[in-house]
Amino acid sequence: MSTEESERSPLPFERNKKRQKPVKTKNQLPTKPQDSQPKTDKQPPFTKEEMAIPQVVSQRMVRRVVGFCGIPTSLGITTLVASYLLAIYADIRLPPIAVLLVNMGLFGLGVLGITYGVLSASWDEERVGGWLGLSEFRTNWGRMATVWRETRSKNG
Repeated sequence: MSTEESERSPLPFERNKKRQKPVKTKNQLPTKPQDSQPKTDKQPPFTKEEMAIPQVVSQRMVRRVVGFCGIPTSLGITTLVASYLLAIYADIRLPPIAVLLVNMGLFGLGVLGITYGVLSASWDEERVGGWLGLSEFRTNWGRMATVWRETRSKNG
């Protein structure tokens, strides 16, 4: 991890504070609060607005998902229709396994396009990012991998 990533400012929808979970033991019984009145003045540490993905970033993600998922998926549907039309009108019989493999490949690319569309969008509100989003993908994948490692080390 470079010093840039460790010193970066958190995104608006990232939590700034790291809360420690209480350590649980097997024999520990749940304790009841001392006073029987429910506490209504206690607020959660973050509001829904603070935890929500900003509208600009959300729209950017949706546009990328439509492109990276929609194109391969529509090509998959088109190959089904094209193979049918070739068989009916041009009397060209394609091997069914070939049509199946091409469709599975294109639909698989569509599924991967969903993930890539979200991760290749810039999660910074002010920065649009590149056309293909390769640098944003590396940055966002690194963020996810860091959180996965932290979670695994806390749970393990």
